[in-house]
Amino acid sequence: MAQGFAEALNASRVRVETTLDAALAGQSGPVAEAMGYAVRGGKCLRGFLVLESAALFDVAPDTAARAAAAIECLHGYSLVHDDLPCMDDDDMRRGQPTVHRKWDETIAVLAGDALQALSFELIAGVKADPAAVVDLTLSLARAAGVAGMVGGQAMDIAAETAETPLSLNQITALQAGKTGALITWSACAGARIAGQDIAPLKTYGDALGLAFQIWDDVLDIEGDAETMGKAVNKDADRGKATFVSHLGLDGAKRRANDLVEQANGALSIYGARADCLREAARFVISRSN
Repeated sequence: MAQGFAEALNASRVRVETTLDAALAGQSGPVAEAMGYAVRGGKCLRGFLVLESAALFDVAPDTAARAAAAIECLHGYSLVHDDLPCMDDDDMRRGQPTVHRKWDETIAVLAGDALQALSFELIAGVKADPAAVVDLTLSLARAAGVAGMVGGQAMDIAAETAETPLSLNQITALQAGKTGALITWSACAGARIAGQDIAPLKTYGDALGLAFQIWDDVLDIEGDAETMGKAVNKDADRGKATFVSHLGLDGAKRRANDLVEQANGALSIYGARADCLREAARFVISRSN
């Protein structure tokens, strides 16, 4: 991991956690505790994308921080619910017990619900042109909903019991929602706050999100549970079609590399200012968890 990127990623995590601490200040009880627990321990990649995309347009970090914290809340909610017995039924997340294991299913559902609500509360407080705030809010709702993450998750669950495994095109469409939608939103957030064209960053985000998921499929085969902080080989055990099952391990890695090149090519308009975003794309297909 390049030093400049590593430092920026860590700084983003600290800024997001500080913003979340302020948002949760004064809240107590198991739901609030579970909320704080759920949004810590990760890489904060989505928050990083928000802050770095904002920097391209000279948006103040304090302005972008609420949007960065919002996407981490939304992502955290999705993980809490994804881990529930009615979905993926996972015991470990980021090397720690999942929320429903540390507390119980009721607290997990409520903590996820509250994190989703908090994400939109944070977005509403972004100090930007009102039209930009509306754009941020509407686009986040669409990315999170049935046309985005939730719809992709529903397709993924249905695929587990489908008689015919999904085709490569179907998996690509599924993952564009389940994983890609929030990553693309994060990459575009800075341009939205600044009222600028999102097209280059959307191209970057779309390619990055797909590369991220392909690498997750690679890690499900090559990774180990201790490093990953969660169970591995789950897709193969369930007989699910994945990028690896369609493309083979080497083919999946080549496809991920091609997508990173595509993502980074979209950043040429920003010159050296986008170097950390380029490193983020390379990191996505070199990570071990």
